[in-house]
Amino acid sequence: MAVLSFAVDPSKLSLQNSVLTLAQLECTPSADDGLPTALEQELRALGCEFIQSAGSLLRLPQVAMATAQVLLQRYYYTASLKLASILDIAMGAVFLAAKVEEQQCRVKDIVNVFCWLIDTYRGITTRVETYAIGARFNELKEGMAAGEMRILCKLGFNVQVQQPHGFMINYMQSLDLAENEELAQTAWNYLNDGLRTHIYVCYQPSTIAGAAIYLAARMHGVKLPTAPPWWEVFDIELTDMEDIAGHLVALYSRTPSTGLPLTLDELERYVDQIEAQERLASATLKP
Repeated sequence: MAVLSFAVDPSKLSLQNSVLTLAQLECTPSADDGLPTALEQELRALGCEFIQSAGSLLRLPQVAMATAQVLLQRYYYTASLKLASILDIAMGAVFLAAKVEEQQCRVKDIVNVFCWLIDTYRGITTRVETYAIGARFNELKEGMAAGEMRILCKLGFNVQVQQPHGFMINYMQSLDLAENEELAQTAWNYLNDGLRTHIYVCYQPSTIAGAAIYLAARMHGVKLPTAPPWWEVFDIELTDMEDIAGHLVALYSRTPSTGLPLTLDELERYVDQIEAQERLASATLKP
């Protein structure tokens, strides 16, 4: 079953991830730089989508893609989107995560894949054979190297990420749900989709795993033990699971934006355009 393809190392199940404080969550460096909150969230999600797509094309295991997405989310709680482009950090995160998870991944392959993804996102059709040449290749390669170094420096070289997938599998086995493949796949999908939100930098992996099971069980109408409550057995707070479930539901209800900026120059023009539109709207409303 696809759900069990994620490598689980029982020796790591006790590790704890670094999580945000409330102050860090409420006031990000990008917000301090005047970036609209909605735009920041969209760019974070876009960066994670690029990572997921790149990892699939590079045939990296899901653990590497998940690690890269968490590193990107962590990074932008320490630095502004106006200082490092979402593209450079996404490439750097993939390059770094491949090393962290001991996966072979050539620089040339990462650059080529991202080059193709960028063109696809922008609606440009070009030949794959022409990607790994010239100034564009060097620019992307330098951006990737800079992105990796920025992540390492800002995170103090703390790049280990404990994922919730192993916890989810163990919890489902304890709840006698391991044979329910439909529910397991739904919960697995929630874990992967949740990488586009901030839940991985706000909660420990065990809590995220419980929330995925909680939401999947509600989706499929599966009743879970309440005497005692199953989440208490796993030392998980119900309010935390409900909060995570809310973020996941909100993610699915959001309409993806198109034409988002990928570079710093594009971001500057994009923000200027938003501000100009707001000034025009404000002037129009004045009597």
